[in-house]
This record gives sequence, C-alpha cells and structure tokens, in this order.
Amino acid sequence: MDVSALIDMAKAQNITIATAESCTGGMIAAALTDIPGSSAVVDRGYVTYSNAAKMQMLGVRAETLDTYGAVSEQTAQEMAEGAQQTANVVLAISVTGIAGPGGSEFKPEGRVCFGLAQKGKTTRTEQVDFGPLGRDQVRLASRDHALRMILRALEATTA
Repeated sequence: MDVSALIDMAKAQNITIATAESCTGGMIAAALTDIPGSSAVVDRGYVTYSNAAKMQMLGVRAETLDTYGAVSEQTAQEMAEGAQQTANVVLAISVTGIAGPGGSEFKPEGRVCFGLAQKGKTTRTEQVDFGPLGRDQVRLASRDHALRMILRALEATTA
C-alpha cells in the first residue's frame, strides 16, 4: 500500500481525514502520519478502546453498544460518523474488532468492522473476518484494509 500516494491524492482533493480506532490502537493514524507533509490532510486520530471512550469521544450510543456490541458494523458506523462530525473533516475511517486472542462463536477472533464517513455521502461499513491470524497480523491486516478503504473513497471522488 502506497500511503504517500494516498496522502498526495487527499492533498490534491483538499480532503481532511480523521481516524477512530479501537483494535488497531492508532496504527492507521500512525501509518498516515509517517508520511512527510501528512499534516496538510490528517487532522486527528481517536483511540477509543473502551466502550466509555467510544461514547464520550465519538458519541456512540449506549443502545447501539448494548444491542449490537462494540464489534459491529453499527458501532463502526457511529464511530466514523462521530469522528467526522467532531473533527469537522471531510472523511473519517473507523475500525473496531477482535484482534485476539479469544473471541466467541458469534464474534470470532479476527472479526473486524470498518466504517467510512464522508461529507455528503452515505456512510459505508464493512465486516471482514480475517480469521485467527494472531493479534499482530489481525491488527496489521485491519490497518491495511482501512487504508485501502480511504484510497478507494479518494479514487471514487476523482472519478
């Protein structure tokens, strides 16, 4: 994944970005800010590991967490929308999942949910089951998937 190209594309389109991360713990924001000049587009990153943080920082509703759980497309959607609105950016990406070890029959290790909120567009969510790759690999795969989602959104904007 060429993160430099992603940053250049966001700059060219004057698109600002925020991240809302749970299981990746800031890895997406770190990948973006590793690129010199990324401050032109990256506004902020929220690491909302706990449910309380998701509610307090991003406005995720308690009812959503109670009904669907932290690892759900519904929570990912509210995380992305909360980050986009709170940071007042054009685009926000969210990630919440079970990196492992552990999981359950209903929410297995390696299940990760993503949200992408973009001004003027319907929020997109995705659920990916990476499988029990181990904590480090699930987190890396989640980071890369989120970056690809941002890139696809930027490419769609230029199309």
